[in-house]
Amino acid sequence: MYFNNTNNFFHAIMFHHFHDEGIHTRCQGSISKDDFYKLINFIDRKNILDADVFFNKFKENKLKENELCLTFDDAVKSQIDIALPVLEDLKIKSFFFVYTSVLEGKPVNLEIFRYFRMNYFNSVDEFYMNFYKVLNKDLDNFFKINEDVIKNTKIKFTYYTIEDIKFRLIRDKYLKKEEYEIIMFNMMKEKNFESKKYYSNLFFDKKDLKDLNSLGHLIGLHSHNHPTLLEGLSYDEQKLEYENCISIISKIIDKPKSEIKFMSHPNGSYNNYTLEILKKLGIELGFALLMTTEPEKGMKKINNSFLEIARQDHAEIVKRMN
Repeated sequence: MYFNNTNNFFHAIMFHHFHDEGIHTRCQGSISKDDFYKLINFIDRKNILDADVFFNKFKENKLKENELCLTFDDAVKSQIDIALPVLEDLKIKSFFFVYTSVLEGKPVNLEIFRYFRMNYFNSVDEFYMNFYKVLNKDLDNFFKINEDVIKNTKIKFTYYTIEDIKFRLIRDKYLKKEEYEIIMFNMMKEKNFESKKYYSNLFFDKKDLKDLNSLGHLIGLHSHNHPTLLEGLSYDEQKLEYENCISIISKIIDKPKSEIKFMSHPNGSYNNYTLEILKKLGIELGFALLMTTEPEKGMKKINNSFLEIARQDHAEIVKRMN
């Protein structure tokens, strides 16, 4: 197993995308129903706690090092269609962390752009090639300046290729949000890609959230608009992201805000503002993304605080399985 008697262990496995032979196409990091079963067997079902049990043991400081939970981010529809039947079959109750603009019929473009680049090109590398061609900038100096960032990101996220990391740097740091979206919209227009046709296949709706809640899964915060770099927002902007998120979830699942006590950081991005805001909202359990420390955030150890609990991406476990 992956657990040890230091503090360098994870207490959660993070999932995003699943694929099947139907509407949910294979993409980077996606897994099938069969692979999901195999992963759970590999971890050992007895080590996986129901979300409510995990939360209570966490609060009481009674978690054993081999005990973990399953978490699902981003309100991705394939989780409902593929992962949920497996969870119900194995009687596992999990955390689902949702961003809430999607539940108001206003999904952010992050998932739409991902679907476009994975399904309208022969490979993701072909997409990158086309993207840089449209961007038409000399990026050598930018990549040279960020050489250490690229290297460190690869250490933290081994499942990303170097080209994945470079693209995300361009998207999040080099370009303004509006500049990036203009490029993507132009590329989509070139390929006659109409995003609204795919909404029902890509995203949760309110009924999905209600069903998850009624089945005993726990719904948590993941911001309202899922910014790619939340830590770049001001205190007031971050506050609005999470206030909107908790209000919308509370209304849909008909629970008081005070009963919604868990979250995960979108893209693993947060700062001290974020932690302060979450504490004021009464959040008692927050999942980060990393299995490494980030000293610039004041982190001294893995599982640095109750709002920075380590998760392992399922892709890392799949690699070890194979």
